[in-house]
Amino acid sequence: MLPKFCFPFDIERVKESSVVQNFTFALTDLEGNQRFGFCRLAGGFRSCLCILSYLPWFEVFYKILNNIADHLAKQQVSLGLVGPFRWLPPPPSLLGKSGEPGISNFCPGLRPQRNLTEFVVAVDVPNMLQLYGSMLYERRILKLSTLTACVQASSAMLYPMYWQHIYIPTLPPHLLDYCCAPMPYLIGVHSSLMERVRDKALEDVVILNIDTNTLESPFQDLENLPSDVVSLLKLQLKKQSATTGDGVARAFLRAQALLFGGYRDALLCTPVRLASLPAH
Repeated sequence: MLPKFCFPFDIERVKESSVVQNFTFALTDLEGNQRFGFCRLAGGFRSCLCILSYLPWFEVFYKILNNIADHLAKQQVSLGLVGPFRWLPPPPSLLGKSGEPGISNFCPGLRPQRNLTEFVVAVDVPNMLQLYGSMLYERRILKLSTLTACVQASSAMLYPMYWQHIYIPTLPPHLLDYCCAPMPYLIGVHSSLMERVRDKALEDVVILNIDTNTLESPFQDLENLPSDVVSLLKLQLKKQSATTGDGVARAFLRAQALLFGGYRDALLCTPVRLASLPAH
C-alpha cells in the first residue's frame, strides 16, 4: 500500500520532470491518530525516499531526506547514517499551567512556511481568499496540482486553528472514491488524475486547480464574511505577494484574530442555582 502513496499519480499520464518534489501524505488509524509520510520524489519520478513518523516535523524531515538524497548520489549512504534518526527520542515539550500568577496570554508563534511560499507563488490573491472562505465554512474542497505540497500549505491558513474533518494531503489513485464523501474534506489530488476525478459524482465541491490557477465553487462564502476583514486581508496579501510565506501567514493570523478574537462578547453567562438535595 505504501508505494501507492509515494507515487500518487497516473504513471502512464504524468510527464517526466527533472524537478524534485517534497510532499506529505497522512495515514489515519481507527483512533484518529495521524501518521505522516514525508516523501522526496526524485526527478523523473522513478524513485521516492519516504520517512514515516507520528511527528509533524515537516522541515526537519525534509532536510533529512535531502541529506540522504545527497549521500545517495555520492554513494555514501549506510545504516550508520540513517540509524540515529530512528532512535533519538523527541525533545521535551513545554508544560503550561493555567491559573498561576506570572503566566500571560500570548499570540501563537509562526511555524516555518516553506509550503505556504510555494502556494503563494502558484495561486493568486482572489483565489486564495475564496479558498480561505470555503475552509471557514467547512466545505468539501478538492485541490488539483502537480505541487502536492500546496495542500499542506492551505491548512496553514487556519492557524492557530486546524482543519478537523477529513484531511488527505495526497490521495493515491486507488482511493479516488473518497472524493464522493458526503462530509467536509480537504483532499489533494495529482493533476494527472483530473479526468478520473471529473467522472465522479461530485456534488457541492469546491475545486481549486493550482496548475491553472482557477477555482470553481457553487458557494459565495467570501461574500458572507465581514467586508472590512476581507478588505484588510486582501490588502495585506497584495503587499506580501512578493515575500516569503511568513508574511502571508501573519496576514491570515491577523484575520483569524479579527474574526474570532471577540468570541467572548457573544457568550451569555447566566447564573445557575443548584437545588439542594433533600436530606435522608
